[in-house]
Amino acid sequence: MANRRKPGTTYADTVYDQLLKQFMAGAREAGQALNIPSIAREFDVSQTPVREALARLEHTGLVTREPLKGYRVAPLFSEHELVKLMEARLVIEPAAALEAARRVTPEFLTELQQTVDDLAAAAESESFSEYWRSDDAFHGLISQQAANPFLESAYRAIGGHVRRFRLLAQASSRTAAIAVVEHGHIIEALEARDADKAAAAMRMHIEGAAARALADRKSISST
Repeated sequence: MANRRKPGTTYADTVYDQLLKQFMAGAREAGQALNIPSIAREFDVSQTPVREALARLEHTGLVTREPLKGYRVAPLFSEHELVKLMEARLVIEPAAALEAARRVTPEFLTELQQTVDDLAAAAESESFSEYWRSDDAFHGLISQQAANPFLESAYRAIGGHVRRFRLLAQASSRTAAIAVVEHGHIIEALEARDADKAAAAMRMHIEGAAARALADRKSISST
């Protein structure tokens, strides 16, 4: 990998991107140890960029570090953590959707629709790494379009944990198909410039995602 570094990026950037892809593809399981020398050999780099990449991933919530034990892929959320994360999303994201609806542009709608099209394609092909990427892009675009730096900052603050939820959650084609429909309802409200409806559609989507995630969490715990 040392020879495949993109211009303008560091080896740490490349290791970060490659590890993130592995997480999204399910190649590294929740709670799995991340051995620095082993990763350095795998990616054909020194240990320094691996350490830098893991430190950055720790800040996203996707990786944890234990004194004297090193780094691990973050564990699955507990039910309590899932509930608290969704409570935070219910405060931030409907507000962002409401503000975004007041600032709709054709370019914004085009970008947003593309994420839903990508989501639908990923659901049909059961490419869940692409599914999570499209879902992340959808919510990120709405956060940016709100044009409120404090809302966007709040979304970014929980963004790593939302990403951890996406990457470590169990996905299914049924779950993905439901999300496609829910995202479609949000876009319809945004196209209509109906701020209250957009906020309500976002709230219903997050509540639905919470219920599905809790059901998945209980299913995992019982196996």
